Amino acid sequence: MSDPTELCFLSAVEALALIRARKLSPVELVDAAIARAEALQPKLNAFVTTLFDQARERARALEAELARGGPVRPLHGLPVTLKDLLFTKGIPTKAGSWIFADRVPEVDAPVVERLRAAGAVFLGKTTVPEMGWKGCGDSPLTGISHNPWKHGYNAGGSSTGAAICAAAGIGLLHQGSDGAGSIRMPAAFCGVFGLKPSFGRIPYWPVPNNDLISHIGPITRTVADAALMLEVMAGPDDRDQTSLEAPPEPYLARLEADMRGKGIAWSPDLGYLRVDPEIRTICEDAVRAFEAMGAVVEPIAQPWPDPWPMERCFYSSNYAGNIGPLLDRWADKMDPGLVALTRDGMAYSAADWVRARQQRAELYDRVRALFERYDLLLTPTLSVAAFPAGRLIPEHWEQHPWEWHRWAGFSYPFNLTWVPAATCPCGFTKDGLPVGLQIVAGRHRDLLVLRAARAFERVRPWAQHRPPV
Repeated sequence: MSDPTELCFLSAVEALALIRARKLSPVELVDAAIARAEALQPKLNAFVTTLFDQARERARALEAELARGGPVRPLHGLPVTLKDLLFTKGIPTKAGSWIFADRVPEVDAPVVERLRAAGAVFLGKTTVPEMGWKGCGDSPLTGISHNPWKHGYNAGGSSTGAAICAAAGIGLLHQGSDGAGSIRMPAAFCGVFGLKPSFGRIPYWPVPNNDLISHIGPITRTVADAALMLEVMAGPDDRDQTSLEAPPEPYLARLEADMRGKGIAWSPDLGYLRVDPEIRTICEDAVRAFEAMGAVVEPIAQPWPDPWPMERCFYSSNYAGNIGPLLDRWADKMDPGLVALTRDGMAYSAADWVRARQQRAELYDRVRALFERYDLLLTPTLSVAAFPAGRLIPEHWEQHPWEWHRWAGFSYPFNLTWVPAATCPCGFTKDGLPVGLQIVAGRHRDLLVLRAARAFERVRPWAQHRPPV
């Protein structure tokens, strides 16, 4: 292949097959990704740190391995991006904050080691809101990152640049992380696939001090690409004491499956969330695709009490404990919403936190019980489509200084309960903005989520849609 744009929109699985067949050079593929990144960075602002020189050198080394008759690694020569919350040895990890603008870690996170060993070529570190605190794609350090479907619109967060790159054809595989929806929100806003695996499936180290809610996962244009990336990133690591002992399954080889007879719960609002009517309609239509595949879909009422008061305690008290001592020095250079959130957290007591822990245990019992009755749960990924960048909350919603979570209320229950959840593109609003359908399963049933997403992708393909950039 010689068309650089078409190279950029290959799936990772397709590109790897061409590399194996010696029909595509890692150098050619990486050069095309870098050229596209350089052309689109001024418009999209998806990177905080680029590694283009290192990427070219790495691609040449991987190509030389093939010329010597060496084996093709699992991700041999594929261009990959890393989120700028993930520690990278010798490469800045700024977290969207002036506080960490000069931080250069001395260690690599385990997934960086695994991706590199698998043959990945790192293009750079992608943008995040400050310390990953919100579902919007701007930070005091890097400014606004733009949705590739509509300039000046929110691309979501906190895996902001990762989702932008996936949608815009800048690299083939993208690492994200998700503490309250931070893979699924930007993937939904940008019209790509995002998977939050079961907690512990992919080791996370240094371990974030946030009550064990952050999951690492892939953001890609296809389900198969996410399965490929998950195989490389998953597996135990003693540095993360919560990592699962089980080795990764052959997700890619076992991806194809029939949905006939699967029991599926469908909830357009979980019984307590506001949802824009257009989003509800598009998702209801997507659910009918599962019925057409032979699944038994049952609408459900409110499956558990609204967990927001409990989540609010965890969310704001974690920031209060972690960065509260920094406010005196840094508040005037921080995101005002993050400052307000942190100050809100200072009002919680240790007793409040203990009570919230009990409520979290009760929530897991409710979620576990749901998946004893059903194989899968379907919901909208978000209550809204992308809205103008720079806003924390859509203009037609009730405003708040920091509490953005209501329009993303489908996400965080599954961080609190550690179960796998994915978002699939399922349609577009009348304004041409992507909408996501969330697929959730019981804990450790990551393969089932991938299979359901792949089945939906077969009947409602989305990767052929490209944003107008």
